[in-house]
Amino acid sequence: MAIILFDDNARNTLLPLTYTRPVADLRIGILTIAEKWGKHLNQSYSFLTEEYLHVKFPAVINDDNLFINGSFCPDETLVEAIATLKTGQSITYRNQLVAVRLNADDAKGFGAQQVYPNSIIHERIPVTIKYPEDIFKKNDIELRKDFTLLTKGRTSAVMSSTNTIIGADFFAEEGAIAECCTFSTLNGPIYLSANSEVWEGTNIRGPFALCSNSQIKMGTKIYGATTVGPYCRVGGEVNNAVLWGYSNKGHEGYLGNSVVGEWCNIGADTNNSNLKNNYSEVKLWDYASQTMRKTGLQFCGLIMADHAKCGINTMFNTGTVVGVGANVFGGGYPPNFIPDFSWGGAEGFEEYAYNKMMETTERVFARREHRKFDDAEKQILTEVFELTKELRELNGCVKINAAT
Repeated sequence: MAIILFDDNARNTLLPLTYTRPVADLRIGILTIAEKWGKHLNQSYSFLTEEYLHVKFPAVINDDNLFINGSFCPDETLVEAIATLKTGQSITYRNQLVAVRLNADDAKGFGAQQVYPNSIIHERIPVTIKYPEDIFKKNDIELRKDFTLLTKGRTSAVMSSTNTIIGADFFAEEGAIAECCTFSTLNGPIYLSANSEVWEGTNIRGPFALCSNSQIKMGTKIYGATTVGPYCRVGGEVNNAVLWGYSNKGHEGYLGNSVVGEWCNIGADTNNSNLKNNYSEVKLWDYASQTMRKTGLQFCGLIMADHAKCGINTMFNTGTVVGVGANVFGGGYPPNFIPDFSWGGAEGFEEYAYNKMMETTERVFARREHRKFDDAEKQILTEVFELTKELRELNGCVKINAAT
């Protein structure tokens, strides 16, 4: 049976994070949503997403196909219900399609908004991702679920006696290294993946996950619920943030109630505000409505999409959204919305010259020998550049000569 994780309307409300990936490729907890489904169902999977993303995320259709909504995180009840679906049956939650099992002919006509007969109504409230802030907001729940999923039937590697581990919910894979650090699991579990490193003098309070081949630098302070994805380097102070992978926040500075995509770099002494001075509700730029949207949150920091970067001492205001490939620098507070492929800061923005951005991206990929800036990656970024041109113009980004 083929597992196909499909996008629905959440794809639009999760922008800019979903410009470069399907919804199910979002990381929340320890794993991506797709990885969670793969482990629960013990099967491989593919994605049904925007056409321009197919070059990297193709759909695989077989004779027997199980379509699952990529914005839904699995739990035991939902997995059990989906696993028992017969061909032609579907599951809905509050009139939203969760899953449907289809033969090859019907799979060709699949639609996320289509109404399927023989529907089973799911009653239990699932964890779903609709807006960018849901990722840090619900990271605590998913960290605990993923910790249980990944540690079941396994024994943690033995860590150096120079560390202090408080509580019992600590797990390290073979190859994880830490010396002279404090890990407190009293408020949630801590998971260290293979080949990860926690350098001396670090204090971590769970729930927390450090994914493979990532490093936490000396003297870092991390509060839950925080996830550091694979191939990242993190320092300073971090609270309730999710960094997806291949990104660096390597120096002092505060990151809180935030989401940072892949291939991002946060300059030294950069800080984000996560609480307004008047303690009022935080609003975030919403791509779907092109307005500032109320989040219902008092604590909400930075949403930074893939390939975005900022210079040293950048000051991000409460509730700032930074688009794909943006480059932020200079003094003062930049605006709360920084369009994709824009270049500048508080004094104004220009369009980031396409060829210059691609050159930088190629250099960044070259630092990771196992990842290539191939034609698929280039095609996706080229499409996003074109898709976001009008948005840059509406937000006052001046187009500059590509040769500059």
